[in-house]
Amino acid sequence: MKPAIYGALLALAASAAAADLPPAPVARVEAVTDTYFGETITDRYRWMENDKDPDWLPFLKQQNAHARAVLDQLPRRDELLKRIQQLSGDIASPAEVQKAGARLFYQQRPVGSNNFKLFVREGGKDRVLVDPTKLDTKTSHVSLDWWRASPDGSKLVYGLSKDGSEDSVLYIMDVRSGTVLKEHIANTQYASPSWLADSSGFFYNQLTGKVNTPERFLDSQARFHKVGANPDKDPVLMKRGLDAAVQYEKIQVPLVLASTQTNVAVLMLADVRKERRLYTAPLQDVLRGKAKWQQAANFDDEVTDFNLQGDDLYLLSNHKHPRGRLLKTSASKPSLPNAQEVMPESTLVLQGVARAKDGLYIRAMDGGIGKLQRLGTDGKLADIALPFDGTLREVDADDKTPGALIIFTGWLQPAGIWSVGADGKVADTGITPKPAIDVSGYATERRFATAKDGTQIPYSLVYKKGLKLDGKNPAFVQAYGSYGAAAYTPAFVGRLLALADQGAVIGYANVRGGGEFGREWHRAGQLENKPNTWRDLIAVCEDMQAKGYTSPAYQAIGGRSAGGITMGRALEERPDLFAAVVSGVGWHNPLRYVAEQNGYGEEPEWGAIADPAGFKALKSIDSYQQVVDGTKYPAVLLTTGVTDPRVAPFHPAKMAARLQAATASGKPVLLRVDFDAGHGMGSTRAQQDAEAADTYAFILSQTGK
Repeated sequence: MKPAIYGALLALAASAAAADLPPAPVARVEAVTDTYFGETITDRYRWMENDKDPDWLPFLKQQNAHARAVLDQLPRRDELLKRIQQLSGDIASPAEVQKAGARLFYQQRPVGSNNFKLFVREGGKDRVLVDPTKLDTKTSHVSLDWWRASPDGSKLVYGLSKDGSEDSVLYIMDVRSGTVLKEHIANTQYASPSWLADSSGFFYNQLTGKVNTPERFLDSQARFHKVGANPDKDPVLMKRGLDAAVQYEKIQVPLVLASTQTNVAVLMLADVRKERRLYTAPLQDVLRGKAKWQQAANFDDEVTDFNLQGDDLYLLSNHKHPRGRLLKTSASKPSLPNAQEVMPESTLVLQGVARAKDGLYIRAMDGGIGKLQRLGTDGKLADIALPFDGTLREVDADDKTPGALIIFTGWLQPAGIWSVGADGKVADTGITPKPAIDVSGYATERRFATAKDGTQIPYSLVYKKGLKLDGKNPAFVQAYGSYGAAAYTPAFVGRLLALADQGAVIGYANVRGGGEFGREWHRAGQLENKPNTWRDLIAVCEDMQAKGYTSPAYQAIGGRSAGGITMGRALEERPDLFAAVVSGVGWHNPLRYVAEQNGYGEEPEWGAIADPAGFKALKSIDSYQQVVDGTKYPAVLLTTGVTDPRVAPFHPAKMAARLQAATASGKPVLLRVDFDAGHGMGSTRAQQDAEAADTYAFILSQTGK
């Protein structure tokens, strides 16, 4: 007897035919072969890497027209979109907070707003400082990429970009008057500004490579800007080859950082790794361009964060202590081998440090659950009790006042800005209003699946109360597992409540490659160990199915960006396990990272194509190259944004073309394209709502709902 889902798919196909939908275009095949260490790789769609190819934009437009025609006629899409718009519109979403002098700055998307704005609170009153929505047109939008207030709160430096491109232009504002100063600085996507203590100027990073080329993020420069000066004359304080004593690779970003409580500056060399390489030098020497940098930590020392206080340099290090410990050495004469341990390794994963007048606030995590500690000026360590199990998205502290500010959220608790008092008590600031969303009808639980090697893989579920464990519930499980990032820790499910309302189980798998259990958890899903990442997801789905939460006919999986590796390889190893797969701006053709602007900088995470071991690791994660003709693949929805600076659109485009040509299941393979969006960081609320509605309607259509 044919399953119900088969009938649903036949009905969908029939309705599609009746509507005379535009077909998916058949991609031009123009095979190119490459040989790596004696192995030949054939690339059918290499031409898609050239966005000037005359077939490229027509291909994307036809793919999107086909996807839109299918998605728009799905019976539940309009209903879902209405509920999603209500959920996202009723929520004020905070993104960042900073106390500077007597002013409190916060970035937040207000209730009903289409994008984030920057506010300042002073004397109990709030006002808008930066509203990018005022710069929008009918065909384009502007987003606030980053910002930093000066220590006294008198000035603001911030970056804006168009259409989700993240190609920031730097602006400076006088906070009291709201006047935007005349000096603007382009190519500041990774500016990471650091103000001098007197608020007279700031260090920043500037890109030198051409947009949309593999050189875009290579060989950037650290510069200094004095407020009011001509930016064209900003001195270059560090670039590759400038200082013979500081040698580093082209993928590393040089950042010069100052502190209000010391006359020492820090030079940080950073790349895709969490670990940083650090140097120190007297601040005045740095400003004169005569710094003699002293190395404080190398990449092998696995330092992930630092803090300066006078001549004390605090270093958060994972070396031989994968969950982290806190060390202290001299800032003027750093010596890591002789550093004092001020906070030993524990069961908690240490993530970051922030200094307040009453000590260091330590952001930590226990298997994905946020924890907060304070190392007082008396050397005593205290746990700060948080109001619920959730995620600490940010901890901000001011070294002139006690306490801290945090952004905190949970699965069923919308993100808010909370204050931590000197007495250790945590209170809601009220800056983020409570939404009128009733979550009492939903439940959450945390479970563990057993991987093939016996490792326990945590996963979390959210669903409507009263769920029947009969295997007939649609389930949408998301995973990431890269860079040591704890990507799916408790955060308000928001729009996904619309899917849960339809009886779906929402799941998040904390697969290896992430950082939920520290550096070892990351290494277990990195480079040659990467297969653990998608096999952990498979184990989670198998466990859910064994427990009756769902079954293959109702199981969907999803992931974004590097999560495309996880989705693509799970799809290929176990096509029988899933009804639908969703890859959002996914990375599918890693063997061709050399052709995209965000490529070479990724080598420490995935491997280098010029190295035999690197090639082997890259080939293992390349889902585009491992599609097999004649396989009965599940339904697949891939998305991309044309301005994406992080994952080139050719990745999802190639994957869509290859799957469309190869699959024998008859199930849809759709490529959804946003022509005025990028990787998602700068997308508007409306854009995110529309993508969510498409995704959830697609999942329900493939799971018989």
